[in-house]
Amino acid sequence: MDDTIALNGTDQAGEQADQGDVARRLLRSSELMSFDPAREVDWETPLDAAFHGASPEWSTLYGTAYWDEMSPEQQRELTRQESASVASTGIWFEMILQQMMLRDYYATDFTDPAFQWALTEIADECRHSIMFARGVAKLGARPYRPKRSVIELGRAFKALAGGETAYAAILVAEEVLDVMQRDWMRDERVAPFVRTINNIHVVEESRHMKFARDEVRERMKGAGLLRRQVDAVAVASAAYFIVTSMVSDDVYAAAGLDRRRAVREARANEHHKSMVRSSCAGLMEFLGSAGLLTPPARAIYRRANLI
Repeated sequence: MDDTIALNGTDQAGEQADQGDVARRLLRSSELMSFDPAREVDWETPLDAAFHGASPEWSTLYGTAYWDEMSPEQQRELTRQESASVASTGIWFEMILQQMMLRDYYATDFTDPAFQWALTEIADECRHSIMFARGVAKLGARPYRPKRSVIELGRAFKALAGGETAYAAILVAEEVLDVMQRDWMRDERVAPFVRTINNIHVVEESRHMKFARDEVRERMKGAGLLRRQVDAVAVASAAYFIVTSMVSDDVYAAAGLDRRRAVREARANEHHKSMVRSSCAGLMEFLGSAGLLTPPARAIYRRANLI
């Protein structure tokens, strides 16, 4: 027996109208409040090494004995490398996101506002990826990539994930970035061009998160127990690999630190774990309301220090 509840024609028409209204509002918002990073970001002024790349409190080593031993110059270099790693991970997942959305809307009604919004979001993500790439270069960092195993898992995920699983995973990635970037964009210790990048991303991603939340809610209506259980674990697994890939272990050597000691202290850093957990409080509340916070999923989130 199918684990979904069939909707009658009236309900389907109502849902389509609601989704169309949301898409039209998002399209209008995009027209009024979008940015061109090529023009908005100061790419010409040379990097000022007196600035951090991210708020120090978000560094994976902040609050450790190693952080206290580092010079201010080393601390700033580390946050620049960590910022570059987060941006690199953002590019990796935005490429996955774009492919999932294109697949989801392939051969659908292109007069539908939801179809047009999907392409608008994909265009935003293309600009964001270029913006992040230029930001990594300006920070004086090399591209950071997830481990090969994670890249291959991402390749499978983007090919197979669909429906609420895809949109919930998109939401997880965007929500985690959103909280930290809101802090960075307001922090005058952070390089001005990085603050501008974060501001652009926060403003434009707020629309993407609204769309993803609505898609998850709609697609979970009537979902049966088995489907919820499978979706919850799939989303939690995606979240685990996204979050644990944000800051590469290679940033420590790039910042001139002892890689082995830095990795050891970062993994035991309760301050950073607490920052990540607090940033995910709203996300976990939403996933719970959508029926995607099952006991097995909770165990995965706990392992990733998201709860």
